[in-house]
Amino acid sequence: MKRKLSISIDENTLSKILESIKQGKFRNKSHAVEYAVNNVLGK
Repeated sequence: MKRKLSISIDENTLSKILESIKQGKFRNKSHAVEYAVNNVLGK
């Protein structure tokens, strides 16, 4: 089950996320953040 989460993120990091979405690497911001968190946590 997915749960909503509110976060604050640096403007430069957000720009990189948005660029990755435009390039088709991620479906949306949630997908990008979930991917990054899972990689940090080793999932």
